[in-house]
Amino acid sequence: MPDILHRIGIKASPAETYKALATLPGLAGWWTTDTRGRSEVGEVIAFRFGARGGFDMTVLALDPAERVVWQVLEGPAEWMGTAIRFDLAPEGSCTLLRFRHEGWREPTDFMHHCSTKWATFLMSLKSLVETGKGAPYPDDVRITNTAD
Repeated sequence: MPDILHRIGIKASPAETYKALATLPGLAGWWTTDTRGRSEVGEVIAFRFGARGGFDMTVLALDPAERVVWQVLEGPAEWMGTAIRFDLAPEGSCTLLRFRHEGWREPTDFMHHCSTKWATFLMSLKSLVETGKGAPYPDDVRITNTAD
């Protein structure tokens, strides 16, 4: 099964980076402003992207300053059965974030699209943690000529 993989360095501590991944205000600051639910293990977080719908994630792991893992509960068919994982590690005065969206059945065009969108949102996360301002949906970087 193919996975989407990304690696970025963030000029902040793992604890600061974790806060942007493990709290609703943090998530709303870099992924989508319409984020709701409970960021607790076993609970569900809903991420909405206007008329395009969104994703519901069950929180599988919240290891402070180390790891956040979600399982896709609701979303596009290609996302069903996949998991999203953020692993954090200190690297000097920075944080190394390793991202995985794992368990895709096959590398479809939609997977390629999602890989690029994840990259733009991870750069939004980096910006949020480093400067206090991210670019969450609906102010995210568009990658096609449609309302992606």
